[in-house]
Parts: sequence; structure tokens; C-alpha cells
Amino acid sequence: MFKKLAAEALGLGDIGKIIPSQDYDKVDSDDYILSEDNERIFFLIKSKRDEYCFTNRALIHIDGASALDKKRILRRYEYYQFPFSNIALQTAGTIDLDVEISFHTGNVPLMISVSKGQIDQLKDLYKALLAIQQEVHHNQSILGFSVDSLQKAITTVAAGKQENVSKSQELQYVNEYVFNWSKSSYEKYNQKDFSAIFEKYINN
Repeated sequence: MFKKLAAEALGLGDIGKIIPSQDYDKVDSDDYILSEDNERIFFLIKSKRDEYCFTNRALIHIDGASALDKKRILRRYEYYQFPFSNIALQTAGTIDLDVEISFHTGNVPLMISVSKGQIDQLKDLYKALLAIQQEVHHNQSILGFSVDSLQKAITTVAAGKQENVSKSQELQYVNEYVFNWSKSSYEKYNQKDFSAIFEKYINN
């Protein structure tokens, strides 16, 4: 008991371990992935207190208030809804036992410590998160350009005069066109599956 309390006080009890893929079925996060929708785990860090599960779609965080408390809170952050930012990797000093990766998912700050012997695997995760951040930013920018382009087109059409077309017919046509355009652009540029990025960078 005293060893556990000391580890908790020093922060050593929360140093995580990167779990090999063959053991993904042994962790709690495996119960919460959307396997029915082809979601799968690509990277997983487990400490005494928390689990950080990176799937092709989301970060699943099983959050424990304390290493000595069995209560857990499950949080899910879809990458396209909670973009990564402020991604940083801190390597170990001479006497350090761990390395850290920190980032924001949406406006939620997270910092994950891992045994320094697994630094190479953590570097792979760092690269993957950066690539996802860039991809989400690109998609959001293109979606913004699409909306702006559509608005300019609507303004141009509205300024013209169409003969033999009633206002109600014109309104219905524009409304349907705008809806279909917006729906198509949203589906195209709100990427939800980032399997290709994880397959490129994750080697564990």
C-alpha cells in the first residue's frame, strides 16, 4: 500500500506502456470501439490509471481519477470533431524514466507519459497525430472554400432575371440545389476514417 501511495505521489504510477497489437483484445478499450462500423485500434497506451486508445476514427480515453480508485470515465473524441493541435513530444533527460507526448483534442489538453524505452514507438504516434491534424485542417479549409464559392454563385444567380420562372419555383430550385451541394461537400470533406495515415506511420 505504501509503495502504491509513494508512486502516486511521485507521478510514477501513471507512466504508461504501449500495448502490442496482439494484446488489444485484453484491454478495456476494446469493449468500446465501434467494430460494427469497421473501427479498429491502431495504437494503445495503458497506465495504472488511464487508457489512451487511438483508433482509425477516434481517441478513446478511459480516465481514472486515481491509480488507487477503480472508477473510470469513458470519453470519446472523434478526430474530425475534435481536431488535434499543440502536438509536442518531450524526450527523456539523463535521469528521467519516461517520455511524454502532449496535445489538445478540441479544447481538451492531454499529456501522456510512456516508459523512455518505447520512445521510437511514441515517435510514430507523434507523426500520425501531426498528419491527422494537417488532413483535418486541409479538409476544413476546402469545405470553407466550397461554402464561400456556393454563396457567391447564389448571389450571382439571384442578381439575374429568369424569364418564365415564378419566384416560388426559383426558390425551390435554389433551395434544393444548395441543400444537395452542402450535403455533398460535408460528406466529402468531413473525413471520419484515418486508417491510411495510421497504416503509413504506425509500425508497432
